[in-house]
Amino acid sequence: MNGHCLCGAVRFTCPDAGEIGACHCGSCRRWGGGPMLAVHCGPSVEFTGSEEIAIHASSDWAQRAFCKQCGTHLYYKLLASGEYFIPAGTFESDDFELATQIYVDKKPPYYAFANQTPMLTEQQVLEQFGPPREW
Repeated sequence: MNGHCLCGAVRFTCPDAGEIGACHCGSCRRWGGGPMLAVHCGPSVEFTGSEEIAIHASSDWAQRAFCKQCGTHLYYKLLASGEYFIPAGTFESDDFELATQIYVDKKPPYYAFANQTPMLTEQQVLEQFGPPREW
């Protein structure tokens, strides 16, 4: 799958994936102004224009990146595994299905998705994937 930022300075290629996950945590909402709708691309993502990528260490276990030229959010990356979560809107294709929602207990009341998906609270995410210090 291929994608790029708004201005095209950064482009990427990653393995095919057809599912989007929505994260309602406060960090994702503050970063993008709403929930993060991202494709789990795993660790095998290739970027061109990497000199235009700015990286922010958003926690001890992850980083977020954006294009220096246009500000497009490029990814959320888990440091321990090297896995990338790339915003769905940056892909050239929009052939995705909303498959899961996490941090649903942190979701504000002003929006709701109609899709019927598995929904995990913050506690359930931590129980399933371990505390962030282990990532």
